[in-house]
Amino acid sequence: MSRSDCIIRQATRADLRHVVALLADDALGRTREDGRWPLAQPYLDAFDAIEADPNQLLAAVESRGAIVGTLQLSFIPNISRLGTWRCQIEGVRIAAQTRDSGLGRQMIEWAVAQARARGCGIVQLTCDASRHDAQRFYRSLGFEGTHIGFKRAL
Repeated sequence: MSRSDCIIRQATRADLRHVVALLADDALGRTREDGRWPLAQPYLDAFDAIEADPNQLLAAVESRGAIVGTLQLSFIPNISRLGTWRCQIEGVRIAAQTRDSGLGRQMIEWAVAQARARGCGIVQLTCDASRHDAQRFYRSLGFEGTHIGFKRAL
C-alpha cells in the first residue's frame, strides 16, 4: 500500500464498526473495547455526540475501500497561553497490515494540518506508558514528553 492510495476523511456511522475494530485490535484495546456486532449502544451515542459537536472530528483512513486507520481530534478553547486553542489527538490506530508503511506519519501530519487550519497553537496527545514504540514514533514527529499525565477512572 502506498500513502497516495489513502484518503483521510470524516468518519461516517457506516465506518464505526471498523473504527471500533481498529481500537480493539491491540493488547490494550482487547481489554477495554467491545467489537461485537451489533455495536454496543454507548459507541453509537458517542458517535452521535462527536458528529454533532463542531469541535470534534472522528477521522477514518480509507484505502482500496477498507478502513485502515482512525484518529479523533478535539479542538479545545483555552484561556491559558493568551487564549490559545489546542488540538488533542486521541485514539490513533492503524491496521496491523499497514504498519510501517508511512501511513501513521501521514495521519499525524494530516491532523496537524487540521489543527493549523482551525487556528490551534498547540497540538497535544497522550500515549499509554506501555506503548514504547508509539512514544518513539511521536518523538520522531516532533512531539515532546513535556508533561506527566494523570487519569482517574470513574
